[in-house]
Amino acid sequence: MSQDSQIIVNKRENSGTGSSRSLRKEKKVPGIIYGEKKDPIAIVLDEKTLKIKIKDPTFFSKQCEVKFNDEVINVLPKDLQLHPVKESILHIDFLRVGENTTVTLFVPVKFINENNCPGLKQGGVLNVVRREIELITLVSKIPESLEANLDGLEIGDSIHISSITLQEGVKPTISDRDFTIATIAPPTVMKVEEEKPAEEAAEGDESAEAKASADETKQEVAKEQTSEEKKPEDGEKK
Repeated sequence: MSQDSQIIVNKRENSGTGSSRSLRKEKKVPGIIYGEKKDPIAIVLDEKTLKIKIKDPTFFSKQCEVKFNDEVINVLPKDLQLHPVKESILHIDFLRVGENTTVTLFVPVKFINENNCPGLKQGGVLNVVRREIELITLVSKIPESLEANLDGLEIGDSIHISSITLQEGVKPTISDRDFTIATIAPPTVMKVEEEKPAEEAAEGDESAEAKASADETKQEVAKEQTSEEKKPEDGEKK
C-alpha cells in the first residue's frame, strides 16, 4: 500500500471528555480502531493531516493503513464527528478490516463521455438522481467510484444501476428494483420579453399626448362651427 494511504497515529493513554478536549486544544483529533472481534484501540492523530485526508472524496470508500510505533493495521474510515457550529473535527472511527471483511458504504458516481452524449449536445440537461450508491462489498474490492457512461444517450434516456458493471462480491443495498441513477432531461427554455428602451417609451408617451391634444382641438373647432350655424342671420327675427 502506498505511503499516501498511510496515516501516522499515536496510542491514546487517557480517555474521556476532559482528555479529548485537551487534545483538541493541541490541534489533535481523538479516534478509535475497532472490529474483527479484537479489543478497540484508542488513538490520537494530527488534525492538519486528517483535514488534508478527508478532502479526498474517496477517503471513506477505500482502505488505508494506520501506523503507530512498529505496528500497521489495515482500516477503513467509518465515521467522522464534526462540531455542529465550528465544523472542526471532534472524533474519527476506523474499522479494522481483514481480507474477507464485508462492509456497507457509499461510493460516488462518476459520469463519463459527456462529449459523446447526443442528448446533451442538443441542449438536454443531465439530471442526477443519485450521486452516491450504497454498496455491500468485500473490503478488497471496494471501487473508488462507479462509472456511468453517457455515450450515445438521447434526450429522455435514463441510466439505471443495471448499466453499471460491478465486480463479483459487490452489490447495491437496493436489490428489489433497477433504480435510476440519472436521466437526460429536455431543455427548459425561458422566454424573456424585451423591455422597450427608455427613449422609445418617452417618444411613445409624447406621441400619445400629441394625438390627444389634436383630438381636443378638433372637438373645439367642431363646437365653434356648430355654434356659428345656430346664430340667426342679419334681418331674421330673433
